[in-house]
Amino acid sequence: MTTTNCDNFAVFAGESSRPLAEKICASLGCPLGRMTTEHFADGEFSVFYEESIRGKDIFLVQSTIPNADNIMELLLMIDAAKRASAHYITAVIPYFGWARQDRKDKPRVSIGAKLIADMLGSAGITRLITMDLHADQIQGFFNVPVDHLYGSSIFLDYIEKTYSMDTLTIATPDVGGTKRANSYAKHLGVPMVICHKSRIRANEVAEMRIIGDVEGRDVLLVDDIVDTAGTITKAANLMLENGAKSVCAMATHPVLSNPAIERIEASALTEMLFTDSIPLKRTSSKIHVLSVADLFAEAIRRVCNHESISTLYSMQ
Repeated sequence: MTTTNCDNFAVFAGESSRPLAEKICASLGCPLGRMTTEHFADGEFSVFYEESIRGKDIFLVQSTIPNADNIMELLLMIDAAKRASAHYITAVIPYFGWARQDRKDKPRVSIGAKLIADMLGSAGITRLITMDLHADQIQGFFNVPVDHLYGSSIFLDYIEKTYSMDTLTIATPDVGGTKRANSYAKHLGVPMVICHKSRIRANEVAEMRIIGDVEGRDVLLVDDIVDTAGTITKAANLMLENGAKSVCAMATHPVLSNPAIERIEASALTEMLFTDSIPLKRTSSKIHVLSVADLFAEAIRRVCNHESISTLYSMQ
């Protein structure tokens, strides 16, 4: 990768995404910018930059995972950069939280993803770099350029080196992920099956059925987010009950709310792949993490140099 002149840009990180930001800076060959978040006794906090950013292109790395402190810290970082006369302010959000609230699916509810987009725009971002949005249409909620990267850029190389295409079947744990799973299946030249589920309420699956044949196949479940792991582990167990030889899974964002780790450990899954878009709260012998640092570093470098990033997409 070609290096970029560090005098023209700077990368800073919120507290929750500092480990990933350090890897991104190592890949770029530049130091992580110096910034401090000061906490007050009542839970309020403030941010300030410990170096001049006047006239620079600023990249602010922060995944907006719960709780709301992460998005608030990012908003303060953006506001502080704008008031410090930064040239361009790019929010680098590996995991864009609140994205499951992308539409009005029942009366009298908010569209949380649009609200977050409006807040980021009002705070002063000039570009967004993110990865595997829960719904592609969220890009249209922004009035600034959005570079939407794909976890497939990381996963495909691992899949091709690890699994036999002769016995591999791609599966989606719900109908909503059909497009994503189909893209993997088409790229790899392997069959696909779908799990159809119905929910009692959020995070609780009532019933699940398989559409397709998994008899004697090595099944790889594909998703974007694993929250409580109820859906993906139920799908894995169902695959094994229907004759699958083995079941693995991969998802870009390891939200992993309780009791996700316990469910993964107790499930039929032999391996669970994630990226480091969100730092793991706990580890597991079944979980394997692939880093997205080089992918985001290359996107940042190309943005700085006004180059196309379309070649970074393994699948579109």
